[in-house]
Amino acid sequence: MTMGKKVKVGELPEFDMAQYLVSDDDVAEYLRQVLEDGDAGELAAALGHIAKARGMSEIARASGIKREALYKALRPNSHPRFDTIQRVCKALGVKLTATSASN
Repeated sequence: MTMGKKVKVGELPEFDMAQYLVSDDDVAEYLRQVLEDGDAGELAAALGHIAKARGMSEIARASGIKREALYKALRPNSHPRFDTIQRVCKALGVKLTATSASN
């Protein structure tokens, strides 16, 4: 058994979630998992990843939010207003739904 070439951590490519959000099913599953975890700061970041995958400029236009403001609102651990979340979800074509916790 031989070991492969050693790679320094700094030489590894940066992980980009957006490149894995190819289909509507990918997006739905990703949001489902983020919402299930219950981390409010991660929801904004997840929407940011999805917006990046779909095209941030297009989502900004469709949501009526300036692109720079959208980047700021959807960065990790930000706390955007619910109105912003709604507008972004509508622009992304996703709907957040609620179910009973006993389901």
